[in-house]
Amino acid sequence: MKLRFQRIRDLREDLDMTQNEMAQELGLTQRSYAYYENGERTIPPELLIKIADYHNISLDYLLGRSNIK
Repeated sequence: MKLRFQRIRDLREDLDMTQNEMAQELGLTQRSYAYYENGERTIPPELLIKIADYHNISLDYLLGRSNIK
């Protein structure tokens, strides 16, 4: 599962966004987003879908099932 968290961080950093900016896009607080990104909390499926949609990538990529975005 660590791969998922790293990919979420990498995607955010690729856009030169802060955790706060990404959290606002997803309707979260910065602290909540940081918990997910750092692997301190399990990411709910509906949030994974929002993240995938935002970055226009597949859930399989986020879940580490594929290396194709």
